[in-house]
Amino acid sequence: MLHDWSVIAAAFGYIGLLFVIASYGERLTQIQRGRLGMFIYPLSLAIYCTSWTFFGSVGLATRTSIEFLAIYVGPILMIAFCTPLLMRVIQLAKSQNITSIADFIAARYGKSQAVAATAAAIAIIGSVPYIALQLKAVASSLETILNQDQDVSSIPYIGDIAFIVTITLAAFAVLFGTRQTDATEHQHGLMLAVASESLVKLVAFIAAGVFVTFVMFGPSELWERAMKTPEAVRAIEAAPSIGNFIAMTLLSFLAIMLLPRQFHVSVVENSTEAEVRRARWLFPLYLVIINLFVIPIAIAGLVTFPFGTSDSDMYVLALPISAGATALSIVVFVGGLSAATAMVIVECVALAIMVSNDIIVPLALKRRPAPEGERANFGGFLLKVRRVAIFAIMAMAYLYYHALGNAQLAAIGLLSFAAVAQLAPAFFGGLFWRRATARGAMGGMLVGFIVWAYTLFLPSFADGDPRGTIWLAQGLFGLSGLRPQALLGTDMAPLIHGVFWSLSLNMLTYVVLSLMRQPTSIERVQADLFVPNELAPIAPNFRRWRTTVTVQDLLGTVAQYLGPDRALESFETFAASHRVNLDRNGPADFLLLRHAEHLIASSIGAASSRLVLSLLLRKRAVSAKAALKLLDDAHTALHFNREMLQTALNHVRQGIAVFNPELQLITSNRQFGEILDLPAQYAQIGIPLIEILEFIGTSGAPDPTGALLQRRLAAYTTEGEPYLERLTDRNMVVEIRANRMPGGALVITFSDVTPSFEAAEALERANATLEKRVRERTEELTRLNSELAHAKSTAEEANISKTRFLAAASHDILQPLNAARLYVTSLVERQDGGEDARLVGNIDDSLEAIEEILGALLDISRLDSGAMTPSISSFRMSDLMRSLEVEFTPIAKAKKLDLTFVPCSLAVSSDRVLLRRLLQNLISNAIKYTSKGRVLIGCRRHGQSLEIAIYDTGLGIPVMKRTEIFKEFHRLDQGARMARGLGLGLSIVERLARVLNHGIAVDSNRSGGSRFSVTMPIAKTVTHTVAPSGTSISSKAPMSGTLIVCIENDRAILDGMKTLLTGWDAKVIAATDPASAADAIAQTDERITGLLVDYHLDRGNGIAAIRDIRQRFGDGIPAILITADRSPHVRDAARQDGIVVLNKPVKPAALRALLAQWRAQQMVAAE
Repeated sequence: MLHDWSVIAAAFGYIGLLFVIASYGERLTQIQRGRLGMFIYPLSLAIYCTSWTFFGSVGLATRTSIEFLAIYVGPILMIAFCTPLLMRVIQLAKSQNITSIADFIAARYGKSQAVAATAAAIAIIGSVPYIALQLKAVASSLETILNQDQDVSSIPYIGDIAFIVTITLAAFAVLFGTRQTDATEHQHGLMLAVASESLVKLVAFIAAGVFVTFVMFGPSELWERAMKTPEAVRAIEAAPSIGNFIAMTLLSFLAIMLLPRQFHVSVVENSTEAEVRRARWLFPLYLVIINLFVIPIAIAGLVTFPFGTSDSDMYVLALPISAGATALSIVVFVGGLSAATAMVIVECVALAIMVSNDIIVPLALKRRPAPEGERANFGGFLLKVRRVAIFAIMAMAYLYYHALGNAQLAAIGLLSFAAVAQLAPAFFGGLFWRRATARGAMGGMLVGFIVWAYTLFLPSFADGDPRGTIWLAQGLFGLSGLRPQALLGTDMAPLIHGVFWSLSLNMLTYVVLSLMRQPTSIERVQADLFVPNELAPIAPNFRRWRTTVTVQDLLGTVAQYLGPDRALESFETFAASHRVNLDRNGPADFLLLRHAEHLIASSIGAASSRLVLSLLLRKRAVSAKAALKLLDDAHTALHFNREMLQTALNHVRQGIAVFNPELQLITSNRQFGEILDLPAQYAQIGIPLIEILEFIGTSGAPDPTGALLQRRLAAYTTEGEPYLERLTDRNMVVEIRANRMPGGALVITFSDVTPSFEAAEALERANATLEKRVRERTEELTRLNSELAHAKSTAEEANISKTRFLAAASHDILQPLNAARLYVTSLVERQDGGEDARLVGNIDDSLEAIEEILGALLDISRLDSGAMTPSISSFRMSDLMRSLEVEFTPIAKAKKLDLTFVPCSLAVSSDRVLLRRLLQNLISNAIKYTSKGRVLIGCRRHGQSLEIAIYDTGLGIPVMKRTEIFKEFHRLDQGARMARGLGLGLSIVERLARVLNHGIAVDSNRSGGSRFSVTMPIAKTVTHTVAPSGTSISSKAPMSGTLIVCIENDRAILDGMKTLLTGWDAKVIAATDPASAADAIAQTDERITGLLVDYHLDRGNGIAAIRDIRQRFGDGIPAILITADRSPHVRDAARQDGIVVLNKPVKPAALRALLAQWRAQQMVAAE
């Protein structure tokens, strides 16, 4: 049997224990706080779990099944998935010395005092029902646990346990929450007590759940009895309302950030980002664990107490009592008391700070500013205001508790959540919308709060009053459209209805009022701080900053709020860090003014600190408006200077980071994060250097003792020789240099020295023995081949085999074809007509067709194997169009077609060679499949892209066939009858477009025919120019007097080339290897016109042979490299030595034009 005095003794004993824990927390050393902080912070967030969680969740589960989980889904979503947002809010709060949620919102909107007061009033009014909920839960739990002797409850006042708890909790909040004026200083004792209470209520609830589920009933017995109890069956089968679930999830998502106590513990009391990262998983885990037994307890309560014989909110306590578990009942009662006391204490502290900073202090400053020469003790005044505010808030909650009646705990909690949610548009909108203004924020909050009061708050009192019942049924003034729970005739659940209308009208007012007026200068400055902005800073429009306020004036003003010792220490630190000598009688500049405002903000908030300094400036300025303008100009100037400095740092190639003497990051540029590849959270202000080093890693080396990490930290912070950090996962080497600043700060620069480091390593490897290099290369090739064999499927292997065969056999296939072309060309040029000339011409056409087919097959092979990689450059489209016009005009004339190129002067970004090949295929197809009419090639600009279109009047392509024409070996029936081919051209076009990342499209002309288009990006500058080509040189120019050296290891090709050149009346030195050619050149007295060298020789390659001959006989000898290898590296290597490349089979006309051009240049040089 429980007795009143034992229960009350346990309650007061527990509260006394909290006093002891809080006192112990205040005496902890810095090391102890750091060690415990990783767990205190996540557990302090569990202050979210109040009496509503401990008692009300079970009661809600008996009525709506799993709908109670919505209250925990929102916080889990916020903490687990919106951690970057929380970190950003914390960073802003630290930089602005934010003291409360109202202060945060006011600071975003130009430090507006009106916005701060509005947000504070809404938070206070919305929190009072929540505090009353805790008092109701404590009173209900006491009624449940006490026996019927009523020996204590009959005593006036003392018997009112809610009154006693109100006074006790208020005293606790005053003792440990109002010990210093600086609201931004961490209250370690209070937070340790809150964390301890989180553990107590978790253990108590889990103990009750285990007892009920496994001791009192057993899982199977509980289920069987539930199936026989109608109330339990109804609760189990109840389907939650989707609308209510979404509304509750939204409200809880907003509440975890906006509730005054949650903002206080999650933002103001936060010390490091590591605490947030740990809370990201620990806090959701806490919520999951504390809700594990809600459903079993609810079912057990319905089974044990049918027909409402016990309050469903008290099942968690009533069940152990009914089972005679006295000790457990006391534990559960203390757990519920713990859930209530933690919330009430922190909520009162947070609300008291808002009352003093955002309501009382501004009124006091405006009505009774300190007289000239008098220094009022505002620090003591602040503490008195906060202490009185705590008792006043508790008194309001106590009165509201007595007005609650039999309201359910969950209903009261949701009412408070909906009230605090009215801060959401101004809070979150201010973090993402730069255009928002103070007028819009204040208007939105007021409208939303009024609608909340009309649709949710007032109806909660109307049920017991006949006039209230009429008002609910008929609406205000009898207008049905103004019914509080059915505005404009909307038919929704009361909670959904109130949340929908209040937040909708809140956001609408917020947006409309913000758009009606441009932000003021101070609002723009604060928006730059709160809203991410990647643009370069714009110079502010402010007059030259002047004021007659002295340093002594500022020092005296700060001392009123922080005390003279701390104020003097802060000013001396400022002077040392900025390397200035502060003359107390001299004028204060805007940097010192901003510093003073920042210090005062830590005590009374950002909005009130701005008011304090404006009153100080009014002593010297013309008017209050001029004083505020002067203060805003100082903010703007300082913000501009910081933005300019940050922009300058971001344009430095090196990474730069500045750390304070405690090795915490102060500022950095963009390259710092990019070079080290740091996530955003590791490049934020305040991150310790050692955490950055831990993230970078230790090059894979084990470091169980942390000795290697400490050596790296010492190397990073030591001036002198640079330290090289190898980032093995990114194959980078970073050079780190450290330089000390006055005051102990450290500037560290980070330079990417990977190229030079790799060059040094390559030189070192080159000095190793040849055998070692061959072995390493062999092992590497073996490993790669093994990995490749396991990675490819049977189908891919077959395709790759085909591709490799075509690529590898290209040389052998093209060799005899090249020889045949040379012989046939010689025959063509020697024929004067007749049947033999016609037959030779047909042979030449057939060989040309074979050449086209093999070229297409090789192109597809290289594209599929990935061997064709683009070399992007910027060039004028006119140069490429001119060369295409020269190439295709004779072909079009032969078919009697009108070929038109529309000139274009724009530059594009692409691979010139691959783009030319792509356009060649399209233009060739247009001419090939157009029997009469015209072909038009033109360009059209679309924004930053250029579209090249090829129009023809040919066959046209049916819509159903437009996707099939890009497949290999696919041709339309009509086209196959009109021209020869294999259907590979458009397949190559599609592959080339994919390699170049260009768009390709096909359409039909209105007048018939087809339209193909290619889209590519426009370049701003030209990096590749084309020298004027020698197109004016005739392919029939005389070749007499030329001496050509031919080097070819294939004797058939060598003989064919010699026959062809001799037929052109040229002298030829033919050799199968470079040595023979060099000997023959040495024996002749004639000047060499040029070299024709095959790339694949028996010993070495053609490029090396050309270099050797030039070195012996003259660097200016022109040379042509003849090869079947179309790979880019061959072409690039030849270009570096000024060698012209002709692919096999050689086109005799092109060869003759080049040789004739060389002969002409030789003759001009001889003259």
